Amino acid sequence: MGNEAGEWIIYGVDWDDPECIHTVDEAIEYIESVGFLPLFKNDIPGFSLEERTVPKYWWSGDKARDPWEWRQIIAERGNNLYGKFFGKKAGFITREWFPYFANFRRDGYDFDALYEDGKASIRQKKIMNLFLDKMPPAELFSFEVKEQAGFGKGGEKNFEGTVTDLEMKTYLCVKNFDQKVNKKGEKYGWAVAVYTMPETIYGYKHVTKAYREDPMDSAKRIAEHMQEIYPVATPTQIKKIIGIPTGKQTNR
Repeated sequence: MGNEAGEWIIYGVDWDDPECIHTVDEAIEYIESVGFLPLFKNDIPGFSLEERTVPKYWWSGDKARDPWEWRQIIAERGNNLYGKFFGKKAGFITREWFPYFANFRRDGYDFDALYEDGKASIRQKKIMNLFLDKMPPAELFSFEVKEQAGFGKGGEKNFEGTVTDLEMKTYLCVKNFDQKVNKKGEKYGWAVAVYTMPETIYGYKHVTKAYREDPMDSAKRIAEHMQEIYPVATPTQIKKIIGIPTGKQTNR
């Protein structure tokens, strides 16, 4: 997605294009075939859901054809996780590949250990406490997370950036989107994100199963897979989208 002269542009394909994804089931099939996929266009040609869908259906509200609606359906089904996983922008990671992203992005740390080693901020800690202090881990609307963690007027700043950092580190994801409920128990307004920990969906054992290998070996695994499925991508582009810092090597 780009912005030209103040207008947002979707870069997609025609309905009859052989690469066009027409339904949410086709989208899921494609995501699972490649392992992980950003929602929107990025530096790697073709590496997004946007570029394989019809532009005119975005934000149409048609659940059968609108990829913006599909992201909600995919998140709710729970087979593939949705969150801001790629360059602080939204995308999907499959059950198969998530443990390697978790090991690499977390550097092999559960959150409490990360915080104890001084590698997480107090703002991140306040948010994660909402999930870690409950068994099973909580599922909270974004506005509930903001309020309960003490963000907002007179409180902590940069809520959106802090949540995004936690998604990038794979400690949080979007479980679904739902409407607020009034005092009468009636739903109203736009659907908003409901956050949870990936462990709530996949289980702790699965999420952490790659902890046994060096985090950079997990990064190498992801990079090699990307090079195989998107051979047009350069090593620099792959490192950027995966989140490998400049200068870091993925060689053993």
